[in-house]
Amino acid sequence: MKHFELISFPSETDLADAVAQCWIEQASQNNGSNTYNVALSGGRITRHFYSSIAAQYRIQAFDLHRIHFFWSDERCVPPADRESNFATAQDCLFSQLPISAEQIHRIRGEAKPDAAVSEAETAVLKFCRADDRGWPAFDLVLLGMGEDGHVASLFPGDSFETHSTSRIIYRPVTATKPPPHRITLSYGMLEAARELWVLASGRGKEHALAESLLPNGHTPLAKVLTSRKRTVIFTDIKTETGQAI
Repeated sequence: MKHFELISFPSETDLADAVAQCWIEQASQNNGSNTYNVALSGGRITRHFYSSIAAQYRIQAFDLHRIHFFWSDERCVPPADRESNFATAQDCLFSQLPISAEQIHRIRGEAKPDAAVSEAETAVLKFCRADDRGWPAFDLVLLGMGEDGHVASLFPGDSFETHSTSRIIYRPVTATKPPPHRITLSYGMLEAARELWVLASGRGKEHALAESLLPNGHTPLAKVLTSRKRTVIFTDIKTETGQAI
């Protein structure tokens, strides 16, 4: 059974602004000495999301010192490459806010994949508290969704993982869309996240989202929804009749 909350918005801008406000409220709460660990995603919607956070910070600054940033996936490209998920966050978020470099734990897409995976996993294990199964758990994972229902860089047809049985944090993958070489969080890590938000935005994704929400859906997003007790999906995707899903 899938346990999710679906929240619809009339436009991408409305979606990004609302999620940014929700994130600010959650991430800026005082939780003693604990860090707040968030895994960021890629995708077009993230530019609007990051820019909205920066704009809201300029209006009313909020506490950033305990927030640590990780990634749900990264392309195997240099950090300044336009395909880099880190580059988008750097341009639209980090360069706009007083965030220390020690709070940013990027995946080194320019390194050899095995080395990049090892370094990324070391950072996760250092900061993320374990859940009741012993998995290191992010406080929040943010995901986009592709036209084929992929999330992070977990694509349809990838049979590498037996769901939740392999204690894998990150792993290299070969994607079905360019750039092909990537590093992604595992399904087990998405299941372990204390909160998981999906920003499903953009035309051409109607079928993928509808399929993902079915009880017997077979997309990567469907697999994630089945594994979790709660997932929040923010979307501006409409049905063929023009109504919000």
